[in-house]
Parts: sequence; C-alpha cells; structure tokens
Amino acid sequence: MRILVAGIIGGIIVFVWGAVAHMALPIGEAGFRHPAQQDAVLGALSQSAQGDGVYMYPSMEFEKYGDPVARESFIAQNASKPYALVIYRPGGNPSIRSMAPSLVKQFASVFLAALLAAWILASAPPGFGRRVAVSAALGLFAWLAVNVPYWNWYLFPLDLTLAALAEQVIGWLLGGVGIAWWLGRGRRSPA
Repeated sequence: MRILVAGIIGGIIVFVWGAVAHMALPIGEAGFRHPAQQDAVLGALSQSAQGDGVYMYPSMEFEKYGDPVARESFIAQNASKPYALVIYRPGGNPSIRSMAPSLVKQFASVFLAALLAAWILASAPPGFGRRVAVSAALGLFAWLAVNVPYWNWYLFPLDLTLAALAEQVIGWLLGGVGIAWWLGRGRRSPA
C-alpha cells in the first residue's frame, strides 16, 4: 500500500509537471516548426502513405537493405535530398477534437512509471536525498534510452531532444521528491 500511494503521489506530480512543461513553458514547443503549404503537403502524403504509420522520406523497401547494390544505388540517388520522418494518420489527429483520451492515456502511463519508480525507490538505500537522486537518474535513463536514439537515428532536432532531457529529469526529480517524502514518512533514516 505504501508503494501504491507513493506511486499515485509521484504520478500526479510528474503529470502536473508535464502539463506545465507543455502548456506554460517553451519545453513543449522545442523543435517544432509551423509548416507552410500544409494542404499541398497533406495531399501529397495521402498519395504516398498507405495507411496509419511512420514514414521516412526518402526510404527504400526494407527487404532491399541486405542488397549492397540496391543500397549503394539508393544512397547515390538520395544522399543530398531533404529528409522527413512523418507520422501519418489519414483519419486525422483525434486530440484536435478532444484531448481527454490522450490525457487519460498520458496519466495512466505516468502513473505506471511512477509506480515502478516508487518500487525502485523503496528498494533504494534509505534517505530522502538518495531517493530523489535515484528518481532523477531514472528520468535521465529514460531520456538516454529513448530520446537520444531518436536524435541519433531519426534526426530529431537537438532542441527537441534537450527539451525532453529537461522534461524527464526535472519531472522525475520532482516526482521523486513526492515519492521519497511518502516512503520516508514515519521512518528515521540518514539523509
């Protein structure tokens, strides 16, 4: 029960931090640009994309990656072309109509992560400061494991990647404060 309550507290804190980071601070906008000629681009995408998915432009068929001749030809034809990674949904973005389902999924995700963090922090050496540091390290771990590969392999913008670093580390530092506070209640332990 102690870990469950700590997870709820941490989840609420990290969820609220995420809302502040995305709605009140420029962290949520980092790396995003307003595109020109949106209707023309979306029309072209509707002719190119074949349903929901992530599309990389330019790209070649996955089964040809093992063919060195096809690969070298692709590189020669496309090395200097622009690059785009597109998340395509022909049915539109449901968050435009209502953010409620996305917010519910986000809270559920953050709550499960906070529950896991609470379990880890309960297993960590006692002490408020140590537990908060471990929680912040979990945020750094998440960033290194997810966002850095997206920057490296899919060329996510550096400002988006660094903003994600701030969001994750600050969020889990704050969440760790709540979790460590709850876990340490009524127990005397060294700082």
